[in-house]
Amino acid sequence: MENKYDIIIIGSGPGGYTAAIRAAQLDYRVAIIEKYATLGGTCTNVGCIPAKALLDSSEHFHKAQTQFNTHGIQTGGIGLDFIQFMKRKVDVVKQNTNGLNYLMKKNKIDVYQGTGSFIDPTHIRVKKEASETILETTYCIIATGSKPSSLPGVIVDKERIITSTEALSLTELPKTIIIIGGGVIGVELASVYARLGTMVTIIEYADSLIPTMDRELGMALARTLRKLPITIQLNSRVKEVSNLGSEIVVSCTDIAGVDQQIRADYCVVAVGRRAFTDGLHLEAVGIEVSKTGKIPVNKQLQTIVPTIYAIGDVIEGPMLAHKAEEEGTFVAEVINGQKPHIKYELIPGVVYTWPEVASVGSTEEQLKTSNQSYRVGKFPYSASARARASMDVDGFVKVLTDPNYGEILGVHIIGPRAADVIAQAVVTMEYEVTDDEIGRISYAHPTYSEALKEAYLQASGQGSINI
Repeated sequence: MENKYDIIIIGSGPGGYTAAIRAAQLDYRVAIIEKYATLGGTCTNVGCIPAKALLDSSEHFHKAQTQFNTHGIQTGGIGLDFIQFMKRKVDVVKQNTNGLNYLMKKNKIDVYQGTGSFIDPTHIRVKKEASETILETTYCIIATGSKPSSLPGVIVDKERIITSTEALSLTELPKTIIIIGGGVIGVELASVYARLGTMVTIIEYADSLIPTMDRELGMALARTLRKLPITIQLNSRVKEVSNLGSEIVVSCTDIAGVDQQIRADYCVVAVGRRAFTDGLHLEAVGIEVSKTGKIPVNKQLQTIVPTIYAIGDVIEGPMLAHKAEEEGTFVAEVINGQKPHIKYELIPGVVYTWPEVASVGSTEEQLKTSNQSYRVGKFPYSASARARASMDVDGFVKVLTDPNYGEILGVHIIGPRAADVIAQAVVTMEYEVTDDEIGRISYAHPTYSEALKEAYLQASGQGSINI
């Protein structure tokens, strides 16, 4: 019985550890397999958590340089200890991984370090260097996450041509960086280094930053980022990146077909991520990945093998830590015979620049494409008393609602603490509160969330109250 489990999870990222904890809470005997030395996957170790640590540190540095005098705070010369800047990030990551170790012990979840691969649907081999262990299980959950993608003609050497993973752990502050990709990862990394004084160039193939989000958000974000030492080139296609030893050269072509070469200290390839299923030996259980490299699942997140489930970045849908967490809980409860649900259209997206960007529901472009009627309520943070007090007046709240019933179709925010404010919009949409109803409740004054109230009131036809 020592190596026999009810549920084994392969991968310990947000989806994996959440599934393990929920399954343990439901009294299953659970094991989790992790190939790396620490738990937490990409998000905890080389993604969400370290990125947010650096974003916060860099924003403090930037405000000390640009706003403290206005607040009446005189600090003298401001300097940057880049080694300590990175060390704090390492400390934050360690606190989180230590927390996960504690949760595994608390919930009596066995942890196996090594690479997990299928022998058959009920037996999994865990290999670590020269040793291996065979585990037996009734159910298995694949939660192996994703890895950074690249482009044709671009070879990531992890020296000067790097991904987000290496960009979060540089040992020196670059004078110049080129970031290929203007999506979430690209603009966040651009923010970090530009605030520290690095000259950053973002090259994006689409005609807007964060192109999967509402177009107005991308336009507003571009205006804000250009206040930093950031150059943004849209409609540009990267053909080749060369490492010359002491610098890199990016060859690209703009929308008019004009070729250009740009030099910098580093090039960060931030063009998205791909599902990571290497080494799982899926052929042993008859599972084939899709054309996009992802594992096909049904609505219950079961693979073609009924006892094997898959969650997070290895299946279709947005590659978000909180989406994986919801799926981890979902699968544990499905196995338990419960009937949980996930409304994928209500999973918010967030960009942790400053101002932050957050979005849930339909974009205005999607509503236009589907010929759906809608009303718009929009309120700028420049008119918010709370935003004025904190000197965070860039951005707005945009609410899209149904003109007949007041149903909220989408909420799009660029502004201070948007990542936190968006939660109220998710609750509102989950429980189908109308624009009129949510606009009439009491909001604390002065707060950033009041901008939501004003946008709801506009969308419902009542008009805004200047705050």
